[in-house]
Formats: sequence, C-alpha cells, structure tokens
Amino acid sequence: MLRLLLLQVLASCLWLGHSEVVPSFRSCPQFFYEEVPPNDSLRPENSAWICQRYSNSYRYATLYDREKRIPVYSAYIYQPATLKRPHTWFFVEPQLIGKNNLKEMEREWILIDQHKFTFDQIKQSQAVLEDYEKMTRLDRGTLSPSCHQDSIDSKTATFTLTNTVPQDSSLYTGQWNTYESETMREKSKGCTTTYVITGAVPGNTSVSENRVNVPSHIWSAACCLRGTQPWKAWGAIAENNKNQVETFSLGELEDRLTELYDRGTVTLFNNACPRQ
Repeated sequence: MLRLLLLQVLASCLWLGHSEVVPSFRSCPQFFYEEVPPNDSLRPENSAWICQRYSNSYRYATLYDREKRIPVYSAYIYQPATLKRPHTWFFVEPQLIGKNNLKEMEREWILIDQHKFTFDQIKQSQAVLEDYEKMTRLDRGTLSPSCHQDSIDSKTATFTLTNTVPQDSSLYTGQWNTYESETMREKSKGCTTTYVITGAVPGNTSVSENRVNVPSHIWSAACCLRGTQPWKAWGAIAENNKNQVETFSLGELEDRLTELYDRGTVTLFNNACPRQ
C-alpha cells in the first residue's frame, strides 16, 4: 500500500513538471472571486484549463475547448490603464501540444525553429494564425481584452489564440468595443476590485474548413467589490451577428446562459455576488 501511494505521488509530480494545463486552475485561482471558477455547466467534454503565462507571470485564466478550438471563457481582474496597445503577433499555447516543459505562450515560428515542433503538431492541438487569415466579416475578438490590463506585458498576453474567437466585425468595432471601453468604466466606478469572466457560446458555423467554431453569442459578467465585500454585479451579452449589446443583472445573464448552453444551471461566481 505504501509503495502504491509513493508511486502515485511520483506520477503526480512528474505530470506537474510537464505543463500548466491541468484539470483545474490551481496555479492561478486569483483570477476568480473567492478563487472559485464557474460551475461545470459551461465546460465541454474536451476542455483544457490554461493559466495564461507570459514573461514569467500569470496574467489571466482560460477554459479552452479543444474540439471547437475556441475559449469557453477567460477570467481576469479588471485593471484598465492608459497605455498604448502593444504591436504584437498572436501567440499559441505549447502546453496544448503534449507533454513538454514550455509553460508560456509562444509564437508559432519560435516553437518550430527553436523547439522543434512541427506545424502539424501545433495545428492539431489548437487554432493557428492560418485559421483566421481568410475570414470575411469576422475579426479576431479577444475575451480578455488588452484595454482591461494594466501593464504592457499583461496587454501583450491577451494576444493569444487561446483567448480569441471569430467575432462579427461590426460588433467587434462597434457596440462590444463600447461595452469594453465605456460601459465597464462607468459600471466599475467605486469598485475596489472587479472580477470579470467573459465567454463565448458555441455556434452552428465555423471557419477554416470547419476547424474553428464561430460563437453564436459573446457574453461577459462582472462582480464588483467595495473593500473585500461584493457590492454589485452585472452581465452583458451580444448575438455574434448583430451590432447590439444587452446589459442586465448577473442573475439574468446566468439564466440566459443556462438556456443557451443547456447543460444545467450556470453559476458564474459561486452565488457570492448580487444576482438582482
């Protein structure tokens, strides 16, 4: 019995050494209020828990749908800063490729030239830049947006394809942009800390020869703390073919997501934030 226990511990340690993609957010729980992520009603069967790491620090957390090659949601703390948006290439996630010691997002060509991955290995595991090159009336929409981050490194870290979905171009540059840049600022006034979870409901269409799903809806939820206590919360959702955003209570958003996902009652903040 003791020998079996030691073998289990050893196997666990070896696995942890390979990757940050593990079946939980145990390396980055700080991006969720009270360190509790949404319940499993949002989680697809073939998913990956990613602690998004860049420049030796965790920047946000993402639940990724390996089959549809889009994020289910990204969770972060709202910390906008008036810094210039960085000019950067979109990253991919080496942790999704298989067992390796690379814990940070990286560019495709570096993984191929310096770490000896093949392009096919990368492409089989996740979306790649090639998937987004021939889209029409769609843009690369990031769930954790650069405008909600407080440093150049944190802003840069949002430009990864594991944080990206095909988003309607008019919505991307129109009302969703207004929600991210103006509505969030207004609603967060007086908040000490604002936790955000932004997600995408899978749709019935795809791009790049059915490789990457086009979401039917984009949604976002926020829990605002005054001091250390929840003060207020809200939600927003948009159909991904219309330039229109609806805002309402957190409870109303959860009810809407429960209907859209149809996998059971959706709870985003462990019932800890105001629902009304």
